[in-house]
Amino acid sequence: MASHRKSRPTGPRVAGIRTPALATAALTSVALLSQTATAAPSDDDRPSLEEVEKKVDDLYRQAGSATEKYNAAKEKTTKQRKRVDTLLDDVAKRTQRLNEAREELGSYASAQYRTGSAIPETATFLLADSPQDYVDRNHLLSRLTGRQKDAVDDYVTQQSETMHKRREATESLATLTESQSDLKTAKATVQRKLSTARELLSELTAEEKARLAAIERKKQEEAARKAAELAQRQAEERERQERAARQESDASAGSSQPSDGTGASSGSTTPDASYGSKAEKALAFARAQIGKPYVWGATGPGSYDCSGLTQAAWKAASVTLPRTTYDQVNAGTTVPVSQAQPGDLVFFYDDLSHVGLYIGNGMMIHAPKPGAYVREESIFYDGESSIHSVVRPA
Repeated sequence: MASHRKSRPTGPRVAGIRTPALATAALTSVALLSQTATAAPSDDDRPSLEEVEKKVDDLYRQAGSATEKYNAAKEKTTKQRKRVDTLLDDVAKRTQRLNEAREELGSYASAQYRTGSAIPETATFLLADSPQDYVDRNHLLSRLTGRQKDAVDDYVTQQSETMHKRREATESLATLTESQSDLKTAKATVQRKLSTARELLSELTAEEKARLAAIERKKQEEAARKAAELAQRQAEERERQERAARQESDASAGSSQPSDGTGASSGSTTPDASYGSKAEKALAFARAQIGKPYVWGATGPGSYDCSGLTQAAWKAASVTLPRTTYDQVNAGTTVPVSQAQPGDLVFFYDDLSHVGLYIGNGMMIHAPKPGAYVREESIFYDGESSIHSVVRPA
C-alpha cells in the first residue's frame, strides 16, 4: 500500500548532478512520487498480520453497517417511488376531470352570452383558475340555474383538491430525490469499505494467508467451545425447570386445592407450541439456503445478506419481519442468551449491523460477510461480547 512505502533519502544531487537550491524541492517531489509507485514496502513499515486481520474485520463490520443503511434507504426509496407514482396518477385523473368540468362550465357561459342572459364577464368568471374568484363574485350565482350552480360547486371543489394533490406530489418527489441520494451514498460507502478490505488481503503473502487461516481456525475452535458451554447450561436449565415442574405437580396432587385445569405450573418457561411450529418452518427454510453466497443488499432466492436471510426465513413461516436489523430487533420479545430457543434472532455489535437465526446448542445459521456463504456457525464466532441481544419474533 502506498502509505506503507519507505522513500529513499533525498539530497541536493539528482543523477549525480548538483542542482540549484531553488530546484531541489521540485526535483525531490518528483523523486518521491516515483518511489511511491515503485519502491518495495519496508518490513518496518508493513503492518503486522494481526493488524491486517483487525483492519479487515473492522472494514467488513463497517460494510455490514453500511449495508443495513443501504437496505433502509432502498426500502424507503421503493415505498416513496410507489407513493409518487400513485399521486401522479391521481393528479392526472383529477386534471382530466377538471378539464371536463371546465368545458361544461364554458358551454354554460357561452349559452348565456348568446341568449343575452349574462354579460361577457360571466364567462370569465366561470373559466377562472382561482376558487377565490368564485367567492368574490358570488352574486353572479343568482343568474345560474340549479344544475349550473352544482357544476360550479363541483368545479371549485375539484380544482382545490387537484391543487392540494399537486403540492403533495411535489413534496413526495422531493423526498424521493433525498432518499435516492441517501441510497447512492450508502452504496458507495459499502463498495469503498469492501474494496479497501480486498486490497489489504490481496497484499498478503502466501505465508501470511496461511497464518491468517490458522488464526481463523483457532477463533472457530474457541467459538465452538463457548457454544458447547452454552448448550450445557441450557440443558441444565431445562432439566432444573422440568424437575421443579414435577415437584410442583406432585405437591398440587397431594393438596386439597382444586387444579386450575391447565396442566402447567405457573411461571413455566416451556416453549410455546405455536412458536415452535413456526420456528421449525423458518429453520427449515434457512437450512435450505446453506451454501448460497452472501451478497450485500440481497434478499434471495439466489443470495442473501444477513437481514435478508432472516426476513426470508420467517416469511416462510408466515411471519413478516422488517427489512433491516435496526427494525428486526424491535419486532419481537427480547430474551436472555441463556434462554434462546431455535428460531430466535441473534443480533450482534452495538450498531446492530449483523443478525443470525438461532438453531440451538449455541449455534446459528447466518449470512456472514462478502466472500462467504450462508452457513451454520457458533453465535460466539466473533467473541461473546459481540452479541447484542436475542429476540423472539413470533
